[in-house]
Amino acid sequence: MSNQIISGADGIDRCWWPGDHEDYLSYHDFEWGRPVSDDDRLFEKICLEGFQAGLSWLTILRKREAFRTSFEGFKPEIITTFKDHDVDQLLQNETIIRHRGKIKSVINNAHRVLEIKEEFGSLAAYIWSWEPKKVKRQEEFSIPPSTSTSTALSKDLKRRGWSFVGPTTMYAFMQSVGLVNDHVFGCKFHFVVEEELNQFKRPRRRE
Repeated sequence: MSNQIISGADGIDRCWWPGDHEDYLSYHDFEWGRPVSDDDRLFEKICLEGFQAGLSWLTILRKREAFRTSFEGFKPEIITTFKDHDVDQLLQNETIIRHRGKIKSVINNAHRVLEIKEEFGSLAAYIWSWEPKKVKRQEEFSIPPSTSTSTALSKDLKRRGWSFVGPTTMYAFMQSVGLVNDHVFGCKFHFVVEEELNQFKRPRRRE
């Protein structure tokens, strides 16, 4: 992945990947990398990253509201009640990605979320326990497709019965919810996110 920055029409230097798509720029500026502690939003992010496999994130982003409607706001407690007829209905829904394996994965993973909540108190406490230690990066740092931490997280989730949570998918998830700050040097939002992370109160496991 390139560490190139682009200067937008608004004069702001950003990571290269949003291009000039307004919705993508908004996602980059105000969501990507910002720390998330809400369980439903974390679960949504994992599910949508799973749906993205083989597709572009922009495709998923533009279908996100339809996904939220179709999956009841990604509330695991509701999704665990989905039955085979619900899967069949979702497969007829042209506003989302109609992939049986990915749809059933959301239902499966919703059950796994409830198990993690029972053990850790919240999904957020579990997820943030995987935040890697910060390392000083060079300005020419090349963003990897996966890391040792995302690989370990993927392995642990699979051990717990999760699906569509490979190392690359989990690294994209980690980037999106703030476990790592991969806004490149020179991007205005690298420093915005860094400051937000400094102020962020990490969720902790229930004692």
